[in-house]
Amino acid sequence: MLGDCLKTAFRHPNPSLQSSWNYAQLGLLIFPLIPFIGAVGIVLAILGAWFTQYRTIIRRPLHWGFVLLSVLMLVTVSFAYNKTVAFLGLFNFLPFFFVFASFSTLIQTPAQLRQMSWILVLSSLPVVILGFGQLFLNWSFKIRILWFVVEWEIEPGGQPLGRMASVFMYANILAGYLMIVFILGIGLWVESYGRMRRQGEQGKQGEQGKKRLSHLWFLFLTAAVIANFVALILTDSRNAWAIAIFACLAYALYEGWQILVTGVTGIAASVLAAAFAPLPVAQLFRKVVPAFFWARLNDQLYPDRPLALLRKTQWQFALSLAQQRPWTGWGLRNFTSLYEAQMHIWLGHPHNLFLMLFAETGFPTTLLFCGLLVWIFIAGVQLLQRFKFGDEAEDKLICFSYLLVFAGLVLFNTVDVSLFDFRFNTLSWLLLSAISGVIYRYNQYQGLQVK
Repeated sequence: MLGDCLKTAFRHPNPSLQSSWNYAQLGLLIFPLIPFIGAVGIVLAILGAWFTQYRTIIRRPLHWGFVLLSVLMLVTVSFAYNKTVAFLGLFNFLPFFFVFASFSTLIQTPAQLRQMSWILVLSSLPVVILGFGQLFLNWSFKIRILWFVVEWEIEPGGQPLGRMASVFMYANILAGYLMIVFILGIGLWVESYGRMRRQGEQGKQGEQGKKRLSHLWFLFLTAAVIANFVALILTDSRNAWAIAIFACLAYALYEGWQILVTGVTGIAASVLAAAFAPLPVAQLFRKVVPAFFWARLNDQLYPDRPLALLRKTQWQFALSLAQQRPWTGWGLRNFTSLYEAQMHIWLGHPHNLFLMLFAETGFPTTLLFCGLLVWIFIAGVQLLQRFKFGDEAEDKLICFSYLLVFAGLVLFNTVDVSLFDFRFNTLSWLLLSAISGVIYRYNQYQGLQVK
C-alpha cells in the first residue's frame, strides 16, 4: 500500500514530464531554506515543461490573457513617472507569468497537489526551528557562500525585534509563508485523520502495519501543524492570524465539525471583543484574552507609530494617485518615490497589492489582472462541485485546501504586498499554476468522457 502511494506521488502521468516533475519536487524541498539552489531545480522543471508542452501552453486561453496583461504592463511603462523604475518593476510580474504558464502543464493531478503539500510541510520544519532559535535562544549568524548561492542571515530576537522572521528578511514575509504551509498542513491533517478513522471502522485483520503507519503520519502532521501555528503566532502578523482562523473555520465547515466551528467562532469573537468592544465589555474579555493578541489588533501594542506608517494613510494616498491617472497609472514601483516626496518617509509599498496596481498601472490593467485571478478561482470552485464522494473525496479535499491557499493569498495581499519577496512570490505563482493545471487536466478528461 505504501509503495503504491509513493509510486503515485513520485510518478508523473505523462512520462515525458517525469524528469521535470523530479526537478520540481527537489527544488520545492530546498527552495524555502536555500532559494538559489531550489530555484535551479524549479527553473529546470519549468524549462523542461515548456519544451515538451509548448503547444499545449500556447493553446490555453488563460495564458493569452496573461500575454495581454504583459502587453498592458509594458504600455504603462511608457507613461510612468520614472520609466527606469517602472521597467525594473516588470520583473516582479512578467517572469512569473511565464512560470505560471509552464508549471500549469506540469501539475495535472490531485496526487501531485498532495505531494507538493507534503514537500512544503517538510521543508517548513527547519525554517520554524531556526525561528524558534532566533527568538528563544538568541541565535544570530550570517552565512554567505559564493556571494548569494547560500545566504542565511538570522537576526537575534527577530526582525523587527520580538517578531519571528527566521531565514526571511522580515516577520510579515515569514507569516505569509507560514500561512501557506499551515493551510496545506491542515488539509493533509484532515485527510490523514479521515483515513485513520476509516481504517478503524473497517477493522480488517492483517492491516495493523497500515494502521500503525497511518497513526505515525497523523502524529507527525499534528506536530508539524502545531509548530507552524505557534510560529505563525510569533510572527505577530495580524493579517496571518486572521487568515489562519478563517482557514480553520473553513475546514471545520467543510467537514461538518459543528463543535469546532462553535469553538473557533467563540475564540475569534472573544479576541475581537477584547480589542474593539466598548471599554466595560472589553475589560471583561481582557481578563482571559492575552494582551499580546488584543493590543496588537487595535494597535495599542504600538501606539506611537507615525501617521505615514498607518495603512489607512498609505491606502488613501494610493487611491489619490489612481484617481489622478486612472488609465495608465504612475508606473510600477513608483509609489515609493511619490510617497516619500509627499510624506518624507520611505515606504516600499502601500500594503495593498490591488490599490498599488490601481495607482501604478491604472484601472484597465488591474481589472484584467483581477479578472484572470477570479477566472482561476471560479474554475476551481466548479471543479470541486464535479468531484464525487467515495474515491474522489480525498482529491476533493486536497483541491479545497489549495483553493483556501488561493483565498488566503488574496486576503494577505489586501493588507500587505507579497510579490517583492522572491521566495514568497515564486511559491504563490507555483501554487496558483498548480490549481490551474489540475483544472485544465480534469476539464480535458471530462471532455473526452462526454465524447
